[in-house]
This record gives sequence, C-alpha cells and structure tokens, in this order.
Amino acid sequence: MSASDPRPMVRIRRLTKSYGDNVVLRGIDLDIMPSQVVVVIGPSGSGKSTLLRCCNGLELAQDGDIEICGQPLLADGRMLPDGQLNKLREEVGMVFQSFNLFAHLSVLDNVTLGPRKLRRLPRGQAREQARALLEKVGLAHKADAMPASLSGGQKQRVAIARALAMQPRVMLFDEPTSALDPELVGEVLKVMKLLAAEGMTMMAVTHEMSFARDVADVVAVMDHGGIIEAGPPARIFTAPAQPRTREFLQAVLERG
Repeated sequence: MSASDPRPMVRIRRLTKSYGDNVVLRGIDLDIMPSQVVVVIGPSGSGKSTLLRCCNGLELAQDGDIEICGQPLLADGRMLPDGQLNKLREEVGMVFQSFNLFAHLSVLDNVTLGPRKLRRLPRGQAREQARALLEKVGLAHKADAMPASLSGGQKQRVAIARALAMQPRVMLFDEPTSALDPELVGEVLKVMKLLAAEGMTMMAVTHEMSFARDVADVVAVMDHGGIIEAGPPARIFTAPAQPRTREFLQAVLERG
C-alpha cells in the first residue's frame, strides 16, 4: 500500500464501545489515507484515547470494523486471534502519554529490544538502526544513558524511536506531550512534525492546537463518544460547522 493507493491505511466503520452502561464510542466512521496526518481533538472524556487504543487492539469494541493496512483487526466486534493480532501490531507503532521505557535497559537497548525479539534482527543491525533513529530524534548522544537520567521530553523521544524501530506503517500518538513540562513539549512536537513531513501515516490525539492547525491534513472533533465534525484544519479552526466545536476551541485557545 503506497501513498498513491486510494485505499485507507486505517478504515473504521460503526465502531461502538461501552463500559457497562457508559457508551464511550458511538458508531465512529473514520478513514486515514496513506501519508495522511489525522489529529483527533475534543474535551476530556470524549472517547479520543479509547478510539486510538481500539486501533491497536488494546481495547475491544463491542461492534464495528477496523482495518489496518488492508487487514481486518476487528470485524463485527470480533478481534483477530492473538497470534495474528500481534503480527498486525508490528505494522502499528504506538506512543503513549507515559513513556513505558525499561528502566534497567540503556536507551540503545530499549530501542533495539523489539526488532531483535520480534523481527529477529541481528544485534549489530538492530544497533545500527537504533543509532540512526536516535540521531533522527536528536538523542544520538544519549545512546548509552539510562532512562532515569533523561528528561521527560527525552524519554518521550526515545519512546518514539523505539516505536519507529519496528518499521511501522502507521503511527498512533496518545497525547504524547500531556505528561511533559511545557518547556519540553516543543522537542517532541518537532519530531512528530518531522515524521509527518517524511510521509508517515499518523493518527494523533492531542491538546496541542498549534500542532493540529499546522500539521494535520484532517482534524476530527470528538464529543460524547462521536465525531461531530472533521475536515481540514483551516476550516475547523476558522469556520467550524458545529456550535460545540466553536465552544470547545474558544475555551481551549483562551486557556492556551
């Protein structure tokens, strides 16, 4: 599947998810095309992170379909068997709010672990690839450091390098800057912008409106478990169709 392929890299239809009586996703439909950046915004509790986690099989929806890279991850609410699911997950890199680095491993070993264990990459090749990725995220000089010695922004950039080491075709970002001090946010967003410029297919949940406005191809606005509108950032930020979108953006931009 290439950037010129008309098929979505991620295809979501009728996605519905509940926790008991609490419905958190209400019939979500969304396409992400190859090399497209889709940014999901909306108030806390609107279902953004749950939607993202469903796209990696970390949450099981009760109904709907999800296709990743042309392969069904979820069909009519039924998830792929574990073996096939784990294989498909290799195509999908995910970066969480928390960094989830292995504290007992160096930065370099954190980045090489996945390719060595899952893709059976020889140690030397994995280390060479990891050093190139650390260079990309501006941390080549921290290859031998331990996670405890890193700032939050550096830890998150290592987490991005670790996800990229599996050579994913889609990257999912779940509020990757929300746990960072404000002065560290920019260094993580810079890496995400670089990936977008290189043509990585991306879906990002974020409260960083400048990133959504400057980098997204499509901004999807969620509220109460549904996508209330979606479109190019120029329209969403200047002439939203829904009053709830205008209300949300006014509150967020005034606060920012």
